[in-house]
Amino acid sequence: MHLTSTRNPFFRSIRRAITSGQPTDEGRIVIEGPHLVREVLHSRWRLEQVLVTPQSRTRHGELLSKAAAEIVEIPARAFESLAGTQTSQEIMGLVAPPGGAWADCLPGAGLTVVLDGIQDPGNAGTIARSAEAFGAAALIFLEGCVRIANGKFLRATAGSLFRMPYLEDTKRADLRSHLRSANMKLFALTAQAATPLNKADLRQPCAIVVGSEAHGVSPELLAFAEGLRIPTSRVESLNAGVACSIVLFEATRQRGNL
Repeated sequence: MHLTSTRNPFFRSIRRAITSGQPTDEGRIVIEGPHLVREVLHSRWRLEQVLVTPQSRTRHGELLSKAAAEIVEIPARAFESLAGTQTSQEIMGLVAPPGGAWADCLPGAGLTVVLDGIQDPGNAGTIARSAEAFGAAALIFLEGCVRIANGKFLRATAGSLFRMPYLEDTKRADLRSHLRSANMKLFALTAQAATPLNKADLRQPCAIVVGSEAHGVSPELLAFAEGLRIPTSRVESLNAGVACSIVLFEATRQRGNL
């Protein structure tokens, strides 16, 4: 398939998706760069189309040969007007994510990471990478979080999101209800908590919720959770991604997975 006009409805749908950080009109998510295209090939996500320029079609020929997807060729100048990165490698994919389920995201003996109002794509991406690195079972993005279709977020995850169950745009009341049903404890990261990290039992089935740096964990969840703080020296609080990574490392240590 070849596209030459930037006025094509398909082209416009992709541009809107990249600009807004939302799925396309058909519900597909745009991923940019050969790394994410390669990562998605080894996941439950379905790669449906790959957009390339004539030059990058040759350059990424080996990768494209492994993709059971339609190849869409567009002129280099048109591709440049689409790309969400300053230095485009002239390859992007349209992918269909798998559906999420509570049973996958709140496993009985596992540990789940909950993002509460985190809108910064870099922080959210760091949390997703650390969640995979330290053995978390799943990710839950509550209402008000960055959308998973956000290009900066997807690049920050470096492919980790493709390999983990997740739920998006989840209501806090639904989280509370399902945590009760799964008999999982909720820990909330907050600098004012009485319980220091090294005194918390993270071996039990639990979820860890981390809030935005501006607002922290929502009062609705704080009332339901056990507060957890990371002792620091001369620094009042940590970056949300860093704080969550520290807690996940401690959870892995306690569970004997290091």
